[in-house]
Amino acid sequence: MDKIILNNLAFYGYHGALTEENIIGQKFFIDLELYCDVKVAGETDDLSYSVNYAQVYEIVKKICEGDPYKLIEALAENIAKKILKEFPVVKEVMVRVKKPEAPVNGIFDYFGVEIRRGRDE
Repeated sequence: MDKIILNNLAFYGYHGALTEENIIGQKFFIDLELYCDVKVAGETDDLSYSVNYAQVYEIVKKICEGDPYKLIEALAENIAKKILKEFPVVKEVMVRVKKPEAPVNGIFDYFGVEIRRGRDE
C-alpha cells in the first residue's frame, strides 16, 4: 500500500492532564502516514485521485489548536477519525503525537503516542 507522509507538523495547544498544561499550553508535533493507493494519481497527475495534504494539515491544525484534551491518546484518536471521515481514499492512517515539553522532571526528547486506525475499526 502506498502512503502519503506529513512529518513533524507543529502546533501550540492546551492538552494535558494537569491544569497548568490547560492554562499555559505547549508545543505538539504530529506525524501522519496516510495509507492509500496513489497509482492512478501518479499516472494521471490528477490530485482528485489522491489526498490534498494542505487540507489534511488544516484539519489537524483545527483539532490541535482547538478544544483541549486531557490525553494525547484522545487527540490522536480524533485526528485519525476526522481524516478517515473526510478522505475516503485513505484506507488506514497512522497518527503520532509528540509532546516535547511534558511536565516530567527529567531529560528527554519527547513523550508521545502512536496509533494506527483503518476503516474497519
